[in-house]
Amino acid sequence: MKKWLFAAGLGIAMAASASVQAAESIAVVNMGNLFQQVAQNTGVSKTLENEFKGRASELQGMENDLQAKMQRLQRDGSTMKASDRSKLEKDVMASRQTFSTKAQAFEQDRQRRSGEERGKLVTRIQSAVKKVADDKGYDVVLDTNTVAYAGSSVKDITADVLKQVK
Repeated sequence: MKKWLFAAGLGIAMAASASVQAAESIAVVNMGNLFQQVAQNTGVSKTLENEFKGRASELQGMENDLQAKMQRLQRDGSTMKASDRSKLEKDVMASRQTFSTKAQAFEQDRQRRSGEERGKLVTRIQSAVKKVADDKGYDVVLDTNTVAYAGSSVKDITADVLKQVK
């Protein structure tokens, strides 16, 4: 009986020791915070804004022109000759179609480029997480947003990863 109790006690001690060792090899990192800070530091949003500034200005001009034509049609349409009104209506429809097509292409291009830049940032962050985890001996690194609870023995390496990315 004593041997059995001793074996059970030893098993419990080993299990507790294993769980402490497992917790020591796990770290967490706040990926959302890292992504936001790295994007801010690298100026990705400014780069994209400058890249699309010309097309955005062109679209704004087209929109203003279209609104002016529509206001003119509303304001003067009832007093215009039928041929002039018809011509202006066709012009408004053509301008609206052109604007819509260009705006849709602009949005698609902007989203594509934004995705490319986001992918580059994620790759840089993931490389930094891997390097910090390897250097500090962590076997598992989890995103803090996916963890329901992390005890005090689980290390947050967000600051270390941010230093590594810079």
